[in-house]
Amino acid sequence: MIAARTIAEIDWRRWQPDDRATVLFVVRDGQILLIRKKRGLGAGKINGPGGRLEPGETSQAAAIREVEEELRVTPTGVRQCGRLRFQFVDGYALEVDVFRADDCEGEAQETEEARPRWTQLSAIPYEEMWADDVLWLPRLLAEEWFAGRFVFDGDALLDHVFDA
Repeated sequence: MIAARTIAEIDWRRWQPDDRATVLFVVRDGQILLIRKKRGLGAGKINGPGGRLEPGETSQAAAIREVEEELRVTPTGVRQCGRLRFQFVDGYALEVDVFRADDCEGEAQETEEARPRWTQLSAIPYEEMWADDVLWLPRLLAEEWFAGRFVFDGDALLDHVFDA
């Protein structure tokens, strides 16, 4: 178990995630499709739809599947924008591939997993999101590639660095 509290304390060359996951943001017409997560890691927070990869699944296929399951829409024009590595002081390690889509087919619906909300890009509620989102979501919106590493203690961001 890694109990590190800073980026420098972690041997990132040997670091392995416990889980691999995705998050996907649909951005169109000056708005972004966000969700209020109802359960699981980050329950109660605002985020993009996403979740863990299934065995043998690519990260892009997982990102699309998660949007379909959580919001009953199919994202289109999907492309990867970044990769995030999270180390929690309790030992949990998570790698997240971040995707952006240009649109979606269908009308987003509330499910057991998530409540959708289209939000103006100028009004993204960062104060209701994970603390790291404000650091990288603007890069996604600018269509810049990014890669970052983050250390969390519960909901508290302790340290971070961007590699690209």
